Amino acid sequence: MRLLLVEDDAGLSDRLRLELEKTGFAVDVAADGVDAEFMGGSEPYDVAVLDLGLPGRPGLEVLRHWRAAGNPLPVLILTARDAWHEKVDGFKAGADDYLSKPFHTAELIARLQALLRRGVARPHGPLRVAGLELDEDAQTVRILATREAIDLTGTEFRLLRYFMLHPGRVLSKSRLAEHVYDFDTERDSNVLEVYINRLRRKLGRDLIATRRGQGYVFGDDAG
Repeated sequence: MRLLLVEDDAGLSDRLRLELEKTGFAVDVAADGVDAEFMGGSEPYDVAVLDLGLPGRPGLEVLRHWRAAGNPLPVLILTARDAWHEKVDGFKAGADDYLSKPFHTAELIARLQALLRRGVARPHGPLRVAGLELDEDAQTVRILATREAIDLTGTEFRLLRYFMLHPGRVLSKSRLAEHVYDFDTERDSNVLEVYINRLRRKLGRDLIATRRGQGYVFGDDAG
């Protein structure tokens, strides 16, 4: 899943980016409100973490502009401790959740995962689709019929998670690349095919079907 991190504190931003990437997010960073508004409005992010105290343009204004433009991007705002008015203003502007500074990264990640579950009407608990169970903490997948656990690389994990969140839907190469890779990664469709073939070898070729000229379909009825 692709995440936009908007934070002007370079030390905090670097630390959060590393932790979020370890958890399986493809992370882009904006350090001011002007860049944040443009990136959030032009790139297909799955979720955003938005600090309110930003140079260039306040985070609250960025959020209001996103919502005024019809941008439904799930947004978790970061506020100063005890700044209850910021939380209220944030929810009125269209925020989906908030977290007060300082915070534990584990709580941030848990809240982000809850937002993503809500966005795809996913029930609480492990992601189970097509006889597979995804362990998002260990970044492994288990075949339910045999209970075999299979290790995944970071890219394989992000790709499989996106497939499992959208079973039975035709997903183009460009859409997959937009949600699996961050802004700085070269989105080579041939490389994407390599990772899809790796998943097929690990999980079975029938789970990911190719639709010529359209993309890929994941699930038991993919073929």
